[in-house]
Amino acid sequence: QVQLVESGGGLVQPGGSLRLSCAASGSISRINVMGWYRQVPGKERELVAIVTSGGITNYADSVKGRFTISRDNVKKTAYLQMNSLKPEDTAVYYCKAVITSASWYWGKGTQVTVSS
Repeated sequence: QVQLVESGGGLVQPGGSLRLSCAASGSISRINVMGWYRQVPGKERELVAIVTSGGITNYADSVKGRFTISRDNVKKTAYLQMNSLKPEDTAVYYCKAVITSASWYWGKGTQVTVSS
């Protein structure tokens, strides 16, 4: 069993920054992919960014150039540095850890609100 705990969400003004963290615990030997997704009420959960164990990253077009995903494989933690935040970035942000193609886990989410 794997547990994911997100932290770092909150209220920030437009143009501000936040850093999200996702710490994994449990009986894991290796996490292949860690990612951040977000969801607003009434819409489907969408990909924000992912990072492989080798450091390859992929971003949604809407966050390219503003968000940076990283991970610490020793600490089994992923990070999402969010800069130049916009009101449309407001959402619940979820962490996902992919162990294998048939085994993945979600965190419970952390709220990010961008508002003046």
